[in-house]
Amino acid sequence: MREIEKANPDTLYGVFGDAQWTNKDRLSDALLKDLVEHFSRLPLGNKNVTSDLLGDAYEYLIKKFADATNKKAGEFYTPRSVVRLMIRMLDPKEVETLYDPACGTGGMLLAAVQHVKERHGDVKRLWGKLFGQEKNLTTSSIARMNLFLHGIEDFQIVRGDTLRNPAFFDGDRLASFDCVIANPPFSLEKWGEELWVNDPFGRNFAGLPPSSSGDFAWVQHMVKSMAEGTGRMAVVLPQGALFRKGAEGGIRRKLLEMDLVEAVIGLAPNLFYGTGLAACILVLRKKKSAQRRKKVMIADASRLFRRGRAQNYLEPEHALEIQRWFEKFEDAQLANSDAVRIVSLDEIKAEDWTLNISRYVLPPLQEDIPPLPEAIAAFKDALTRCREAEDRLAKVMTEGGWLQ
Repeated sequence: MREIEKANPDTLYGVFGDAQWTNKDRLSDALLKDLVEHFSRLPLGNKNVTSDLLGDAYEYLIKKFADATNKKAGEFYTPRSVVRLMIRMLDPKEVETLYDPACGTGGMLLAAVQHVKERHGDVKRLWGKLFGQEKNLTTSSIARMNLFLHGIEDFQIVRGDTLRNPAFFDGDRLASFDCVIANPPFSLEKWGEELWVNDPFGRNFAGLPPSSSGDFAWVQHMVKSMAEGTGRMAVVLPQGALFRKGAEGGIRRKLLEMDLVEAVIGLAPNLFYGTGLAACILVLRKKKSAQRRKKVMIADASRLFRRGRAQNYLEPEHALEIQRWFEKFEDAQLANSDAVRIVSLDEIKAEDWTLNISRYVLPPLQEDIPPLPEAIAAFKDALTRCREAEDRLAKVMTEGGWLQ
């Protein structure tokens, strides 16, 4: 494996990570022998199978691993329905560059390649235009293996801390890209704020985010990475970033005053691995069309999901509905209640620059909520029963001598 890496330094260097291949307790000779013999029976040469087949099998295994390790998976895996939605809204072309500053296992870059293949044809024109950075050694190796197994021959995935040590430059400035997309870690603490006080790349142009949350550090890094004119970006954030005050409120106001924010889409809770938080997608654009200037699409898509046992799911039809909202860019309803509003910057200013979705799109009335008098009576009854149970418990504990 080391020799394979040495023979392919541009694409496979370090791709096998730091796995303990000689650890007999974890990987016994018998297990490795069975693994080799199992795959030796399968013809997997280039003449027998396409790269997409191996790549899709690899993606399937990554998804299975994410399902099995729910909490840990959030570090590297974004549900593919959310990824495809973000890619469709950005609509990358085959001549454009793509960049993911928190690329995980490379799923967003792969989705962009698939989108170009379906919409625009010549995928090979994307070679050399795909860029990603990932802090975790093993995950960055998986990303490179993932792209390689999908037949993508020319890309750059760099291991490193994007906020502290960005990897891509144009001279002494950050490199810029047509499409920037990411699902960075939510509210990252100790993200490197001490270096951003005098950031040499000017990424603190809207303000210095607090040390307790790096959400707007990622946003500002991505904004600085957008190309002039063609640059657009989509990023997943916790919904708290839409209304938190302090330094984050100041940064949010600056981004709005610069007329960079194009859309805010609130998603259902518990869609992402490892967190039950409700998330949102922010779409920003360097140069909006005339129709969209000084306006923001604010959408409540919290009702669009399929409920699961441990996790909710954004189905393809849900993603298509959100995509239609974004493309039409007009007020819309869902089940006879507001779902989308096109809000002017003046209205957002009047709301003290908050992007809290419920300030602009009222949540639907719950039909199963009882009238107020009945609700109060039910609450009083429940309170009475709780107090009675508390009295019985105290009596038992006293008689049993437990309170001594």
